[in-house]
Amino acid sequence: MEEEGDVPTVVTLVWMLSNIPMSRGGPTTLVMYDIHALQERFYFGEKVLPLFETGIPPLKQRLSQLHEADNVVISFPDEGAWKRFHKLFDNFAVVVYTKFCEGDKRIVQIKEGNVCGHHVVIVDDLVQSGGTLIECQKVLAAHGAAKVSAYFTHGVFPNQSWMRFTHKDGMPEYQTRPSYNGFRKLVRLESPPIFYSKHQKKDKRR
Repeated sequence: MEEEGDVPTVVTLVWMLSNIPMSRGGPTTLVMYDIHALQERFYFGEKVLPLFETGIPPLKQRLSQLHEADNVVISFPDEGAWKRFHKLFDNFAVVVYTKFCEGDKRIVQIKEGNVCGHHVVIVDDLVQSGGTLIECQKVLAAHGAAKVSAYFTHGVFPNQSWMRFTHKDGMPEYQTRPSYNGFRKLVRLESPPIFYSKHQKKDKRR
């Protein structure tokens, strides 16, 4: 909460979920993937049994099937994502960014890691409008990344901001300079079919 009157939506949602009636066998099990703030797991009441999972294992399985699996580098858009996921990618090279703002402009810089010639996969748990993904992609392309893909568990995309990732004439809407490669793949764990249909390319190559 930043201003008086803001609604603590997480607390409200957890309160609602915690009032789910008990099942015949006891507390109802709630399965949640990559909960955004780890401390939220302690907000739930005794009527439910929260079970916390992650979408990273199926992502790693998919990456291992790529013909270029040995050339994949995992990229975290901020230190929060790194703290959450880096231990799950012990066998991958990793890239970490630093973010700061200059006025209304978001600045993204590579803090550590080498991306030149690699297929870089950006990994995050939550994406709002996708602005950070776009800025990260531009930085990666400028540093010589051969391909850039992105995975996130939850996507909000208010005001149809996902449309910035659609391809028109082979070029994403946000791409304004030819030196910036578009995203190779954009995958959301909870995607409805319409989301996939908007983002999949006809190119079936891995």
